[in-house]
Amino acid sequence: MGDACEMLVAAELTLAGIPALKVPDNWPHYDVVAQPFARAAQRISVKSRTFKRGPAYVEYNENDQFDWLAIVLIAADDCTDRAIYVVPRHVTDSHARQDKPTSKTAQLRYFRIDEVEQIFSKFRDNFTLSELVAAI
Repeated sequence: MGDACEMLVAAELTLAGIPALKVPDNWPHYDVVAQPFARAAQRISVKSRTFKRGPAYVEYNENDQFDWLAIVLIAADDCTDRAIYVVPRHVTDSHARQDKPTSKTAQLRYFRIDEVEQIFSKFRDNFTLSELVAAI
């Protein structure tokens, strides 16, 4: 599912006019690189999950180097519906949950998948890599 969602994000970006490609497997820090016109290349980390309510999370490491987080939520029960949110890193960092600095998971940043729509609705289908809102 991970590779398919990475290819899906790259395809949607390309169809929106921003050439993008999936980087090789096990590439450090990000999964897709996109080249908007007259801008620097953009690094995109793709996280995919099957949607469910309750304690299920999308997470990333604070040390990962990327410019955008693409969250792909696939509907459950053999449904093909999906939602894709392409969110600037500074926005994800400002809304992410994190554990205490002394915990073993202190470097992780995470969101409950059933809260992603509420938090990042303005970035749904953001395949033009638009900042949209200065502060969300």
